[in-house]
Amino acid sequence: MFHFNHFNFNVLNLEKSLQFYQEALGLHEVRRKEAEDGSFILVYLGDSNGDFTLELTWLRDRVEKYDLGDEEFHLAFVTDQYEEAYKKHKEMGVILFENPEMGIYFIGDPDGYWIEIIPV
Repeated sequence: MFHFNHFNFNVLNLEKSLQFYQEALGLHEVRRKEAEDGSFILVYLGDSNGDFTLELTWLRDRVEKYDLGDEEFHLAFVTDQYEEAYKKHKEMGVILFENPEMGIYFIGDPDGYWIEIIPV
């Protein structure tokens, strides 16, 4: 009866975030909604493999960094190119935490959100 549609991250610099998600994870814009008064922009990113999207919300009047609390929440991606992804993320300098015992690692986006990378 229900299925996932999207998850939201609020971002301070939309262009910087779009560049990060394209470069780090290969996500691309699937739709955009802009307020008529310019007060917000919503950009939905997809991976071409399903309907689930990541919504990036930019608010014109927001200038202070978002409080992410204890950063216990995260978004996770599975990849069949784990070693290549790890090398790329290492070169980008975005790896925040590695857990070799579990075979996973986490990267951080420009706003400090954590993203888990999992091998197939």
